[in-house]
Amino acid sequence: MDEGKRKKITAVPASSGLAWVVQSLELLRAQASRLLFIALLMQIILGLVQVPLLGILVVLSIPGLSAGILEAFHVAGKGARPGMHLLFLPLASGNRRGRLFALGALIFAIGIVCISLFIGNTMSGVDEAQLMRLQQGDMEVLYEIDPLFITRLMTAFMLSVAIGGTITFFAIPLIWFRNGRLWSSIGEGMRALIANWKSMLVLGGVLTVVFLPVSMLTGLLLQVSAAGGVASYITTLLMMVLLLMFQLLLFGTQYCAFRQIFPFEEPRQEVDPSSGDDSQLVA
Repeated sequence: MDEGKRKKITAVPASSGLAWVVQSLELLRAQASRLLFIALLMQIILGLVQVPLLGILVVLSIPGLSAGILEAFHVAGKGARPGMHLLFLPLASGNRRGRLFALGALIFAIGIVCISLFIGNTMSGVDEAQLMRLQQGDMEVLYEIDPLFITRLMTAFMLSVAIGGTITFFAIPLIWFRNGRLWSSIGEGMRALIANWKSMLVLGGVLTVVFLPVSMLTGLLLQVSAAGGVASYITTLLMMVLLLMFQLLLFGTQYCAFRQIFPFEEPRQEVDPSSGDDSQLVA
């Protein structure tokens, strides 16, 4: 597609927010195991963020990995079976790879700015050892750190996630599926969000309602896993699957929203649904 053309934005009714959730669940039901394995692979890669130097590369690659999951949903929507290689397809695709890395750098910079603004004056009460333990996932250190620091840290994290999620919601699929330039994709994405604010509001409300029982069940599983023994391993596995399925639901609604608001104008190459080779599906 010509990068200079302005993407056609479709204004959809508010009820579309609920429809996107339903469509996402249908795609998940059709290819639940394959999509779950792709999401699990992504989480394993994100776990490398703790490794020095490599962690920065992992952070920058998040938009590219997200585009890979969106491509998996696109393949599933065509009735084909998404392969694991789709997760890495955007990161191996020429100039779009650079734009996705640039988008990751932008989101990383936004996170640094948010953290600097909120916790800059409270760092004096936290030593380097405590920060290292917190980075490694040691939750016990939370009881040793000033509650004000934790509050500001969580506020900065939620603000950066909100800003980053808003910017990338349509920017990632526009770069990947439409070969859009970075800044034009961000601009068109923001314009689409504003034009469809009612449906986005409904989508947020529905996802919040879905998240409530998920969070309650996760808390219950955490309590069971604390008891130790074989039951702790089983509950941990169930909790991981539950959270991965909710994450996939979010990606599915993102893809369904993009598919309706930015209709595909050019047919993409079809594959035999019974075939396990998805290499022909290149966005």
